[in-house]
Amino acid sequence: MATKPGIPKGTRDFSPVEMAKRNYIFNTISDVFRLYGFQQIETPAMENLSTLMGKYGDEGDKLLFKVLNSGDCMSGISDADLKECTPNQFAAKLCEKGLRYDLTVPFARFVVMHRNEINFPFKRYQIQPVWRADRPQKGRYREFYQCDADVVGSDSLLNEVELLQLIDEVFSRLKVRVSIRLNNRKILSGIAEIIGAPEKIVDITVAIDKLDKIGLENVNEELRSKEIPEVAIEALQPIIMLQGSNEEKIETLRKVLSASEIGMKGVDELSFILDKLKRNPLRSELELDLTLARGLNYYTGAIMEVKALDVPMGSITGGGRYDNLTGVFGMPGVSGVGISFGADRIFDVLNQLELYPADSLLTTQVMFVNFGETESDCCLEYLSRLRSAGIRAELYPEAAKMKKQMGYADSKGIAYVALVGETEMAEGKINLKNMHTGEQVLLTPEEVIAHIK
Repeated sequence: MATKPGIPKGTRDFSPVEMAKRNYIFNTISDVFRLYGFQQIETPAMENLSTLMGKYGDEGDKLLFKVLNSGDCMSGISDADLKECTPNQFAAKLCEKGLRYDLTVPFARFVVMHRNEINFPFKRYQIQPVWRADRPQKGRYREFYQCDADVVGSDSLLNEVELLQLIDEVFSRLKVRVSIRLNNRKILSGIAEIIGAPEKIVDITVAIDKLDKIGLENVNEELRSKEIPEVAIEALQPIIMLQGSNEEKIETLRKVLSASEIGMKGVDELSFILDKLKRNPLRSELELDLTLARGLNYYTGAIMEVKALDVPMGSITGGGRYDNLTGVFGMPGVSGVGISFGADRIFDVLNQLELYPADSLLTTQVMFVNFGETESDCCLEYLSRLRSAGIRAELYPEAAKMKKQMGYADSKGIAYVALVGETEMAEGKINLKNMHTGEQVLLTPEEVIAHIK
């Protein structure tokens, strides 16, 4: 008995209709990327583990899919090794490669390897799948696509301004109402400094980044579990719960962080970005949110995250500045900033809100009915003419019963069926049936093209 087929948890198949919807998202994002001057690249699905490890923090490293070495990967592994090795040590002996966790670290590796071929500032975009050994749940997959745009070789904050405008443009085109949240890692470092726990910056950011998921009390419990002093936790409360307009929050931060040089630099950076956006306001809601931390360790400046307003869903876009990323690959001093659209979550949002335009499905527009060899030869000529005019057309491959052929057209959502029998062939015309109204009209091939267009 054959084994019932299946796919790994956290992965999905996509039907033709779903692929049409996904391509609508990819094409919309790509169009905006190019509009802002970004150029496309691709990198391999697999990277050396030495490239990936240590770039995402301890939690991120645990979620890396590791690939067993080719051939007899167990050769040289003793029974003692099997008993004594920790899982990470064992993986280090058996695995040299891993599936990429995101597109940013591979991009930093790309920049270092191709530095002599790149003109800086380099604006790249990349749309490819990534993999994370996460627990699958609603809106969270083990295999999913990211759509990234990054600028490297420039420390100008105008790049952050443009990326926020780019985000706004994409979601305006997709007709999704979103809230864009903005913060700065320098501000978080300043907060850790003034509450007397600068060495705990990573623990603090990882914990407060979970505020909207687990609530304030659980965040405080996590901070205590990391041995952060109670006095520091107490000092943190009014800061992470800060209320008011963006301008009011900036003014409060200037007072609270006045004793922290790095904190004040972060405030100045955010103030610059907000000032530039006042001159060209976004259509989307923009909120300065001090609880936004983004757990990835490589962010050093502005950080941003996007959530849909009308669908309960996690972050659908995120990003920030990462001044130090290429330095770990031997190329210090190259500043970078980037964003990543979560295409799979955006796909789920558009599905729930039914926001796909009717013409985004791009199904066949006209199907020719097959009455037999003589008629199909004539239809092939007409098909060529319609396709040359940009009309998506097909011929049913067999002279099956009419009911079967019409059922096929109906199941594919084809708008028109073309009937060419002996009478139509004699007149050089096509009997065109509208599948929605049932109306039939006798037209020349040129009139069919004009009618459908």
